[in-house]
Amino acid sequence: MFYGLNKFIKNLLPKQLFYRALLIVATPIIILQITISIVFFDSLWIKTNKGMTRALANEIKFFYDSYENDQYNKESLTELFSKAHNIKVQYIPNKILPKDEHERWFSPMDRTLRRELKTHFVNYWFDTTSIKEIIDLRIKYSNGYFQFFVPKNRVTNSSARIFALWITLPAILLIAIALIFLKNQTRPIINLAKASAKFGRGEDIDEFRPSGALEIRQAGYEFDRMRKRIMRHLNQRSEMLSGISHDLRTPLTRIKLQLAFIKDEQISKKLSDDVQEMEKMLNEYLQFASAGSAEKSEKFNLSDLVKNIIKKYENHNITSEINESINMHGRKNLITRCINNLIENSTKYAKKVHIQLNKTNNNNIIIIDDDGPGIDEKEYDNVFKPFYKIDKSRGGAKSSVGLGLSIASDIVRSHGGNIILEKSPHEGLRVKVFFPF
Repeated sequence: MFYGLNKFIKNLLPKQLFYRALLIVATPIIILQITISIVFFDSLWIKTNKGMTRALANEIKFFYDSYENDQYNKESLTELFSKAHNIKVQYIPNKILPKDEHERWFSPMDRTLRRELKTHFVNYWFDTTSIKEIIDLRIKYSNGYFQFFVPKNRVTNSSARIFALWITLPAILLIAIALIFLKNQTRPIINLAKASAKFGRGEDIDEFRPSGALEIRQAGYEFDRMRKRIMRHLNQRSEMLSGISHDLRTPLTRIKLQLAFIKDEQISKKLSDDVQEMEKMLNEYLQFASAGSAEKSEKFNLSDLVKNIIKKYENHNITSEINESINMHGRKNLITRCINNLIENSTKYAKKVHIQLNKTNNNNIIIIDDDGPGIDEKEYDNVFKPFYKIDKSRGGAKSSVGLGLSIASDIVRSHGGNIILEKSPHEGLRVKVFFPF
């Protein structure tokens, strides 16, 4: 029960730190303002208005009783009452009270006036809305009624509006100041998150300068140190593989020259094939080492890129369904290498390859289907590991080093995307690549 209630409350709360912090700051202010307003409304405004309305009702009752006394002159009494109380009053004979209701049941002024009049009179009618700042009050008398025009300031406290103004403006001012401070406090966190996301996609980051509170700056410094350590490790790995491949190219070149002087063509051909295989392996090592190159991101047309890649193969067994004019932001050369690796992998083991390019609300999706032997589901995760080869189902590529899918996976994930393997409708392998935008 408590878990469900806790989950329900979490779903109601805002997800962003800025709005959560604003809620923490604004909620006590709003609760305080409401509490003060209720206390003021109950203890001051209502009680004051009740006393003013009761005094008015007593004055009218006094006039009503005096008017019934024959020893007083009616006209003099009316004139004296009007001047003394600033209430215009007149007797309208041979008229009945209106039947239509003008009382506002939600209005505290109307409720108080109705309550006080009921204690003194049986038949009465009043209207507080038709005339601005005036209450039209009518009380049954003899065969007609008295009509009183009472100023509203006789029954209501004018300081209520001023109080509401002064209690609302400081609250708005405090919340506005809180907004400015919270914006300044959350900006460094947003910058850190953007830098982390950019670095996670493999993009180059300008010199990152931590800012904000001490804890946020400390997190920023730690992120910057971690980024530099990772970049140093990647550079060392690339330099090491590049150095090894460079050192191996020299003896391979000498072996090629020596093979040219061997008279036995059969032995020469076998050795030449081995040398070519070694060169191919070295090229794949270099390609793997440079998969995280510092290429700048750019906006390009992904549809045209895929079409051009397919066109270069000049293979009628490669079919495609490409959505027109799909753009994306990324490193174009790396995306080209990724798609090339995936298509080469399919054409190497299958006869027919079908390529689709679609666009959803959040991703550009490339789907590559083939009719090859496929891959066992247990091996879906393993084939993305560097230097991993499946000999059972795909043993035809002796020269393969096992880096094609690994490089493709690194490129996709460096762009914040994902790559998954499935069973193809053509009984082969389906590769689905997601590039977010």
